[in-house]
Amino acid sequence: MRNQDELSQGAKQRFVETAARAKNPLESLSYQNYKAPSGQEFKLICRAKSDADSKLLKWAFKLAETNVGPYYKQLKMGWQPKIKAAELNKNWARYLVAQNEQKENVAYAMFRFDMDHGDCVLYCYEMQVAAEYRRQGLGKFIMNTLEDCARLWHLEKVMLTVLNNNDASICFFKQLGYDKDEISPDVLEQADYQIFSKSMLS
Repeated sequence: MRNQDELSQGAKQRFVETAARAKNPLESLSYQNYKAPSGQEFKLICRAKSDADSKLLKWAFKLAETNVGPYYKQLKMGWQPKIKAAELNKNWARYLVAQNEQKENVAYAMFRFDMDHGDCVLYCYEMQVAAEYRRQGLGKFIMNTLEDCARLWHLEKVMLTVLNNNDASICFFKQLGYDKDEISPDVLEQADYQIFSKSMLS
């Protein structure tokens, strides 16, 4: 595989722009269906924010509030619903949504393609699974799909943010091969979060 360090910033930027222009950047992947060990089947759909209806966006916010709201409330930053809602409604947002056999939304990732400190990346801002659908491999499948997407568009890594007090989330991502990124805040900064990443170059 090519050495990304030899690529110019302009070349990396073009990778990001090409991915961002795709209406469905995952359409070349065989990602649509997932069968859990329990036998339940799930379908993945990809939506740009401009194609997502208000019902999906409200559901995404509510699931984030349920899953991570309690963790935010324990931290100095607190839970700020207006800020979280604004983040989920960014024009650049992409949603990868898992639906069950009844076509109900049960999990999602919100992501974008971006340049980050000189690297071309897929940044996952949210990855939430409804409580009753956890421990079925669905979260892992969603993250694997995002990683395949990053590789498809020649991006260098997948990045994400984890809260320091969310041990389950930290453990989950470490099991998938993610670790603290070089730009993650150091101990002296006393941040409430860490930035994790996983290289897509190997």
